[in-house]
Amino acid sequence: MPADTADNADKTEGAGSAAEADTGDGTVDGPHTVLVTGAGGSGRTTVAAATACAAAGLGHRVLLVSPEPAARLAALLGHEAPERAGSVDEPGVPRAVPGIPGLWLLRVDAGQEFRTRAVQLQERGKAALDLLGAVPLDEDELTQLPGTAGPALLHALRTAHRGGTGYADGAGSAHGAEAPDGFDGVDIVVADLPPLPDGLNLLVLPEQTRRWLTRLVPPERQTARSLRPVLAQLAGAPMPAQWLYETTTRWSGELAGTERVLGAPRTVVRLVTEPGPLAAEELRTALAGARLHGLRLESVIVNRLVPAGSADSWLAGLSGRQQETLARLREECAALDVPLCELPHLGRDPRGADDLTALARAARSAAAHGVEPGPPPRTGRVYAAADDVPQGWVEDRLAEDGLLVWHLPLPGAVREELQLVRRGEVLTVGVGPYRRVLPLPAALRRCRVSGAGLTDGTLRVRFTPDPQLWPRTDGTGS
Repeated sequence: MPADTADNADKTEGAGSAAEADTGDGTVDGPHTVLVTGAGGSGRTTVAAATACAAAGLGHRVLLVSPEPAARLAALLGHEAPERAGSVDEPGVPRAVPGIPGLWLLRVDAGQEFRTRAVQLQERGKAALDLLGAVPLDEDELTQLPGTAGPALLHALRTAHRGGTGYADGAGSAHGAEAPDGFDGVDIVVADLPPLPDGLNLLVLPEQTRRWLTRLVPPERQTARSLRPVLAQLAGAPMPAQWLYETTTRWSGELAGTERVLGAPRTVVRLVTEPGPLAAEELRTALAGARLHGLRLESVIVNRLVPAGSADSWLAGLSGRQQETLARLREECAALDVPLCELPHLGRDPRGADDLTALARAARSAAAHGVEPGPPPRTGRVYAAADDVPQGWVEDRLAEDGLLVWHLPLPGAVREELQLVRRGEVLTVGVGPYRRVLPLPAALRRCRVSGAGLTDGTLRVRFTPDPQLWPRTDGTGS
């Protein structure tokens, strides 16, 4: 983490402990969180480790959360991967990193997390499985499904904020482990996320999953619990068991906790890229996706820059191509007001605290805080009745054109990549591989989509009031 970032954590926010993360009232007052993602092969894990190492060097208590194999992390952090139980390579348990005071490592084992959750789900649904004559699967029969690594990482991140370990939070523990001696909370959590686009899409998974759960298992159905036997006779089929509602409620609570962590003011995103021929285009789309998801961008890290002015013709040519790409990346970041930091190529694979600290020191020009999606310029009249807008703002053009216009800032987006679908009370917006379902403000639910356009980095969706739903008294939009 840049020096000014770490210093500011103490000066403006206080050290804070992980045990204070979830206050129970919907707010998060826990450690600073840096989420590191980027293009595949760009050095995301190296940048995440460098960020954590630099912050620990400044005296902060830091937890690095990563799903990488133990041998890979051991080589990066500069020590041999120990084989004994309880060592730094044990997944799901924070372990102090040898030789780097203040740095703890939490390695996520997605396979173990999946197996444990699957067995617990079978146990809770035992009555339904018995009714079907099903034979439950043993834990050693289960193999990890594709796509389960991301949720396991989010689970570890949430429980780290609550002062626990990746699998010991009281809601289903793979290891049943308690925090080890000496681990009493952290000031900064650094998470090594999957590559783009999965890394950014993972951060809106809790929001999307909660919406799916609400649709599939509506909470209001639980109020009919006393009528369930009667309804079962009328329907001729068994009604959903109470365990289903209890499981859904528990999952929804866990997802809400993860949402609070990801949406907290102290949570920022670092994007990592290499100065290759496709870097500028990939970065532009990623920046648009981050804005769509409402994420706070701390900086863009351009990794593995070779030195200019080499006498070697091959290195000189490579450096020249990198500098051309770097110029385009600077333009993209300047246009979106996102800090850009340049990391040198060390001429070798980084290994150990010295290499990681050298890389982090080169990135200390990064902003002290994430760049929040600021309010876009508003040239029209705000529709005062639309006070429940999840993102952007609603312009009142009822008197002039009979329209309400929803302004969604998507800097970096291009028309060819946009997707827009209205379905019921939600609007689905897509930018390339990034997609988000936005609930319509109450006023716009009574309207029909009459058009849309992308100008100056803002998507403007036009809504025409539906005469059958729009109250006449609201005709002035006041």
